[in-house]
Amino acid sequence: MAAKRLTYLLFAIWFAVAAGPSIAQETAAPTVKTAPEKAPAVKEDPGLKEVLNELLRGSDKPLPPPAPQGRRLPFGRAEIQLSFAPLVKETAPAVVNVYASQQVRARSPFAGDPFFERFFGQAPQRMQSSLGSGVLVDPSGIVVTNYHVIRDADEVKVATSDGREFTSKVLLKDETLDLAVLKIDGDKPFPVVPVGDSDALEVGDLVLAIGNPFGVGQTTTSGIVSALARSHIGVSDFGFFIQTDAAINPGNSGGALINMTGQLVGINTAIYSRSGGSIGIGFAIPSNMVRAVAEAAKQGRDYFERPFIGASFEPVTAQIAEALGMSSPLGALVAAVAQDGPSAKAGLKPGDVVLSLNGVRIEHVDALGYRLATLSVGTAATLAVLSQGEEKTISVTPVRPPEGASTAEVTIGGNSPFAGTKVASLSPRLAQRLGLGTDTSGVAVVSVERNSPAASLGLQPRDIVREVNGEPIETPEQLSEAAARDTRWWRFTVERNGQLMRQMLRY
Repeated sequence: MAAKRLTYLLFAIWFAVAAGPSIAQETAAPTVKTAPEKAPAVKEDPGLKEVLNELLRGSDKPLPPPAPQGRRLPFGRAEIQLSFAPLVKETAPAVVNVYASQQVRARSPFAGDPFFERFFGQAPQRMQSSLGSGVLVDPSGIVVTNYHVIRDADEVKVATSDGREFTSKVLLKDETLDLAVLKIDGDKPFPVVPVGDSDALEVGDLVLAIGNPFGVGQTTTSGIVSALARSHIGVSDFGFFIQTDAAINPGNSGGALINMTGQLVGINTAIYSRSGGSIGIGFAIPSNMVRAVAEAAKQGRDYFERPFIGASFEPVTAQIAEALGMSSPLGALVAAVAQDGPSAKAGLKPGDVVLSLNGVRIEHVDALGYRLATLSVGTAATLAVLSQGEEKTISVTPVRPPEGASTAEVTIGGNSPFAGTKVASLSPRLAQRLGLGTDTSGVAVVSVERNSPAASLGLQPRDIVREVNGEPIETPEQLSEAAARDTRWWRFTVERNGQLMRQMLRY
């Protein structure tokens, strides 16, 4: 009997919902007629009808579990029909197209031959261009894009969504982060996308990718955050990417990754693809790193200077974790500590494992590098450290990287394999600028002039000159003296990416 009553009750509720306002009007008590009033419409809730239908049919299908606070599945047809259009209209005007161009000389089989160059001249130059995207993050005209979009460019132009075109100035570029900051000037403030907190992202959050894929024009794609803290994807030395399945293609580089509140949470940087097109695996640089780089450019720096704590780190392998009694290989192993540096003063020692920074767990060494890079100089950071089997907490205050005793850069001229290079003694600050380890020493190549003897022989920035004609090189002045000697036979040793390369040639 109770089951029948429950069935009748559910049927009555279902019928009232389905019938809408007509039942209420027919069963209402008579009232005195005054001015005609429109009966309030009863908003149909298709979600409720579906639930009642399931109950009336006696379905054994369990109800879905309650969603976490702030996030839930769509409930009914009305929510499924929602659109991203208002969000796109708000943010798309701040996403721009970036055009980079450079003059390159065509390759010639007679290049370097004085006889043929005398009669036929040098090979003609041609224009080489690249296309990408960028994001306006400041009304004054600050644009953030990828370094690889403007690499070696002689001229960089920016086109806004309203059709205007500007010649930009490169304020900052950092190859290790694959980020660059441009500046354009206009007669009125530019639209911007507010920079959000990328640490607030969770896997499964909805995001939009806005850019200029294949040069077809501004395009918006949607997806979710597929993963966080991706590393070793082969794009740059940076190892903390947001992964998304929002379609990203060539030309999207430097474009915006937007969350559902209209904030910038990443700069689209790379894709994983076998065909050159999107297969749903794209990567973006987190906005917290973008904010730090943009602030450095506003302060007048031409590269991003990371806070210095005077320590280097290595990954925690499964073997190391087992040896240290750890249940899993997490954190970052302290490999070396600089004497009198902030880490040494805080009590950090080689062999310690950093488990968290400011309460955020460190999954791997690249995650620690990202967290350290976004710290503020002079602001203490709290590290949870595993030291000799015991966990402890220490406080480290980052500082600017030391500059070293000698900061002069020497340009090598004359007729030698090093002509056209600019070299300097390595200090922690210069090493960081070049993307080398802060404990590296020696004489490093800072830049190489285009079409110079050094460039034709393949010398590159970040190369460290160790020896020339049997003499060790420890200062830029020694290299300058060695390069000025009158000889046609050259033997020298250069260190590149940790490997020694020995060359012997007649020049």
